[in-house]
Amino acid sequence: MKTKKHKRKTNRVVIIASDAADAGVRHLRFSHWVFRVLVLVFCVAVGYVVGRILYEEQYKSKVWEIANRRIAEAQAANEEMQEKLAAAEAGSLDMQSQVIALNSKIDLLSDTVNQKTEEMNALAEKIQQQGIPSRFPMTGSASIEEITEGEPACILNGTEGTVVVAAATGVVTEVGEDADYGSRVVLDHGNGYVTIYRNKGDCLVKAGDTVAQGGALYYIGSDNTRLGYQIQQDGTYISPMQLIDISG
Repeated sequence: MKTKKHKRKTNRVVIIASDAADAGVRHLRFSHWVFRVLVLVFCVAVGYVVGRILYEEQYKSKVWEIANRRIAEAQAANEEMQEKLAAAEAGSLDMQSQVIALNSKIDLLSDTVNQKTEEMNALAEKIQQQGIPSRFPMTGSASIEEITEGEPACILNGTEGTVVVAAATGVVTEVGEDADYGSRVVLDHGNGYVTIYRNKGDCLVKAGDTVAQGGALYYIGSDNTRLGYQIQQDGTYISPMQLIDISG
C-alpha cells in the first residue's frame, strides 16, 4: 500500500531591518496564501495608482484639448465679430456720407423751393397788382377833368398819336355804342373792380378778349382825343382819382 505523502507547508518570511546600529531585525511570517493575497493587494494598489495617474494625465490632456478648442472657437468668433463690427462701422460711415449728401440735396431743394415760392409770391403779387386799375388809362400826357356828381368819372383830353390803354389786366365783358362818346368798352378785372372806357374812336378789342394791363383799347386821332373813364368797385362807382397813378 502506498503511503500518503503530506504536503509540506510553506511559509513566507518578510524581514524588516533598520540601518540603525542598535536596531534589531523583525521577522514577519506569512503563510503561503496570505502572502499571495498581500502580493495581489499590493499589485492591485500599484495598478490602481498607476492607472489613476495615467487617467488623470489623459483627463488633463482631454480637458486642455477641449479648453484649447473652445479658446480657438472664441478667438474665431471674436475675429468674426470684429470683422462684422468693422463692416458695420464702414457701413455707418457710408450711411453718414449718404445722409450728409441727402441733407445737402434737401437744403438745396429747400433753397430752390423757397426761391421759387418767393418768385411765385412776387408773381402773384404782381398779377394781383396788375388787376388793380391804378395805371393811367392813356399814354403820353393828358389833361384831367374830374366829375364827382352822380356816377364819378374822369374826362381825359389826350393828344393825337397816343393810345387809350387798359388800366389793369382784365376780360372785355362789353363792347358797344355810347350815346355821349360813340363807343364804350367794359373790362372786368376779376377782383371786384370794373373799368369803363368811353371814346369816339374805333375799338381795338372785342367781347371775351383778355387784355393785359397797358393793352391798347383805342388809338387817339384828331377827332377822338376825349376819353371818359370810370371805375366800379363791387358794383359801386368810385372816383378814378383814388386809384390813378398820375405819374404813370
